[in-house]
Amino acid sequence: METILRKLGRTTARHPLLTIGAWVLAIVALLGVGQASGGGFVNEFRIPGSDSQRAVDLATKHFPEMGAVSADVTWRAENGTLADPDKAAAVKDVIAAFREQPDVRSADDPLAAQGTRSEDGKTALSAVQYGKPIGELTADAYKRLDKAAEDARKAGVAVEFRGQVPDLASTPETGSSEFIGVFAALLILLVAFGSVVAAGLPVLVALAGLAGGTALVLIAGAGMDIPAIAPIVAVMLGLGAGVDYALFVVTRFRQSLEQGKPKVEAVGEAMATAGHAVLFAGATVVAAILGLLLTGIPFIGGMGVAAALTVAMTLCSALTLLPAVLGLLGHRVNALRVGRRRQATGPAENGFWGRWVDRVVRRRFLFAGGSLVVLALLIVPLFSLRLGTPDDGNSPQDFTQRKAYDTVTEAFGPGSNAQLLLVAQLPDGARSGNDAVLKRLGSALANDGEVSSVTPAVLSQDKEVALLTVVPKHGPQDREVSDLLHRIRDDVAPDAADGTGVKVYVGGTTAFVTDLSDAVGKRLPWMVLAVLSVAAVLLIGMFRAPLMALKAALMALLSVGSSIGVLVAVFQWGWGLSLTGMDDTVPIISMVPMLLFAVLFGLSMDYEVFMLSAIKEEYDRSHDPVRALRAGLGSTALVVVAAAAIMAVVFLSFVPISDPSIKMIGVGLAIAVLVDVMIVRLILLPAVMSILGHAAWRGWGRGPQPSAAPLAAPVAAVDRAEVPSDVH
Repeated sequence: METILRKLGRTTARHPLLTIGAWVLAIVALLGVGQASGGGFVNEFRIPGSDSQRAVDLATKHFPEMGAVSADVTWRAENGTLADPDKAAAVKDVIAAFREQPDVRSADDPLAAQGTRSEDGKTALSAVQYGKPIGELTADAYKRLDKAAEDARKAGVAVEFRGQVPDLASTPETGSSEFIGVFAALLILLVAFGSVVAAGLPVLVALAGLAGGTALVLIAGAGMDIPAIAPIVAVMLGLGAGVDYALFVVTRFRQSLEQGKPKVEAVGEAMATAGHAVLFAGATVVAAILGLLLTGIPFIGGMGVAAALTVAMTLCSALTLLPAVLGLLGHRVNALRVGRRRQATGPAENGFWGRWVDRVVRRRFLFAGGSLVVLALLIVPLFSLRLGTPDDGNSPQDFTQRKAYDTVTEAFGPGSNAQLLLVAQLPDGARSGNDAVLKRLGSALANDGEVSSVTPAVLSQDKEVALLTVVPKHGPQDREVSDLLHRIRDDVAPDAADGTGVKVYVGGTTAFVTDLSDAVGKRLPWMVLAVLSVAAVLLIGMFRAPLMALKAALMALLSVGSSIGVLVAVFQWGWGLSLTGMDDTVPIISMVPMLLFAVLFGLSMDYEVFMLSAIKEEYDRSHDPVRALRAGLGSTALVVVAAAAIMAVVFLSFVPISDPSIKMIGVGLAIAVLVDVMIVRLILLPAVMSILGHAAWRGWGRGPQPSAAPLAAPVAAVDRAEVPSDVH
């Protein structure tokens, strides 16, 4: 593989303009195909085979109006009641305006006899239904509703909205987050490289990869469901990974130039070494992210596909476009220097990081134990993990969805936001028996201590399905509601329908969230096993040392566990929650641990592969594990620290986005990268490898194997007596 990458680097470096032109044409063509394909993003989630999905499918089949796209409206009199003549007239005028808007099929009158109103007459609920699928509507649909509601607001009626249509207008955008991430990355690269040109190259390569990746995601969206937040996650990962990959290659290219190699040879050397590490690291990232397809949940799989396509394009950019640009620039890669140029004072192993390795090696058991204790403390919150999904109650307080949620809670109780939809599938030829079952079911539900109210059963026109709505006493994220759901499924419904052939399914948002958590819990172990297997094969293939692959996998798991533990402490316990822009704790979103594992495991491999590649190069030359650690970490630590800082800043720049899932992913990725580099790579890795000594590299490898003869002394930077003899 090194030979292939070396030839690829030389070829693109010799024909830079041709390569760059091909990239420009490819991106333009992909963007054109992406726009023409009609691909888009969806907010409709499905969990095939789940109880809640069967309930929804049955209900929408037999009650077509339930499948309509809608906006829920809350009406609240700021003083008096909604029945006051001026307020009632304003409400009726607004309802009439709703009905005249494009694509609106119906708009309920909240003041009609069948309307839902609070006991004090101050609050009412209604719905606006549309005749088009959500994919054919835009944010303008909500804006028209909001504008029409102004007449009621002027009359003293607070009107707020929630549901699918209002959500169109609050879809998170990356805009400023991308700018902040790119700007922060440039600053860190300027400090690391001391050259404007060198600092700009990784960002340029990442942006080129993002452009191609975005086009591929659009094309993929024409053939599969891609969730609306997937492009944001893809941009987050693509930007961070793209900058990192290019950073590694540019660093090695500059080193080769400093050694006096011609630019074409320097590109080939960079590709054969750093490019090799980047290829394996990127392949691990893509494979890990694609592991999300194993969940069997379409929108999680779609998110994985979007992220994998984007990372794959940034990887291609780093391996083809970047060497062409480097070949074009040559020594001009160091142009436009910033600050005083620092001169190298000796071999990398004699510098700060080389001395740091010596310190860790001398007290390797202490450093290994201490770092494991810190990681264990970070992992502890993981054991109180509670999965769930944020609702409108977790939206920012100035969002109309949050205001509508709070209005419903205040007027009708928190359980009104956590309603359970029971769908009873009735057998043919047992009409009277069916009625008896529905009565028993309704009575049993009403007698449950957690149930606030139960609506009478409503039969479909074909008499094949009946609906009952259960209103709990607690809010959607409270454990009591989840327990009620399980009681209904396990005891209440089966007892009421025993021996009758009636099948009862429970749907609704709360049921969907519970089923999602259960599905994630069941499938996560298989995904973890698959990702670990692929990563182990890739690492063994690269280093031909099974023990190193096992060590890398275990260290990556420690990083992942630490990040999820921090997420629990922040979002579930509330430690520093206000720094994220949220004002109330929330369960960890069900898909986040699975996504974090896939992404973080892959990113962790980036640094592992890059550092181990440099360590193995020295080990193959000297057969000295301590010298290999000193030289390998000495030459890569600063680059890896800069890469981690870039990653962390890029990920944190997305935290201000209002979507809680984006906040969680951003915080989780940033914490994991920092923990992985500052604790795992710079402390635990040298400590463990010094404990393993030669054993770390034993395996099926080709190339030099350590002999039993005395090894050459390390470089003069450290007295041999200072290094424990048992390391060798």
